[in-house]
Amino acid sequence: MPVDGETFKKALGAWASGVTIVTSQLGAERMGMTVSAFSSVSLSPPLVLVCADKGSNTHALIRKSHAFTVNVLSSEQSALSNLFADKEREAIRFDGLDCALGATGCPRLPGALAALDCRVRDEIDAGDHIVYIGLVEAASLDAAREPLVYFRGGYKSLSSL
Repeated sequence: MPVDGETFKKALGAWASGVTIVTSQLGAERMGMTVSAFSSVSLSPPLVLVCADKGSNTHALIRKSHAFTVNVLSSEQSALSNLFADKEREAIRFDGLDCALGATGCPRLPGALAALDCRVRDEIDAGDHIVYIGLVEAASLDAAREPLVYFRGGYKSLSSL
């Protein structure tokens, strides 16, 4: 029998993780969502994975566009993380953001610690999520920034861990 939902969430909360916003774009349609379920998969070829809620509009756009960008958030971007996590504010998520388009045509968010532009290589059904494995076509890094970290239900700085 599987563990109960509350215990599962608390156990997962003990895993400190970085925070990303995964974006996708096709024509004039642009979507993005906050994602903590992100990981490297392979160095050769360069592969990453992201997990997208099946009910999200961003998942639907990734499926259509076959592309996404993982924007690794910097420590100054907790408000942006909250905005992209709020389903009620989905229509205004990109308002006021001067996004560049990456190699795959997906938005790169200003101020991010890193960006990885990916083409969907594989799609795996996993419960209430889809796991997208992306081939990284381009990447950028701002080494002067610190990461946004999520731990036990809140944002933390590296020095507070």
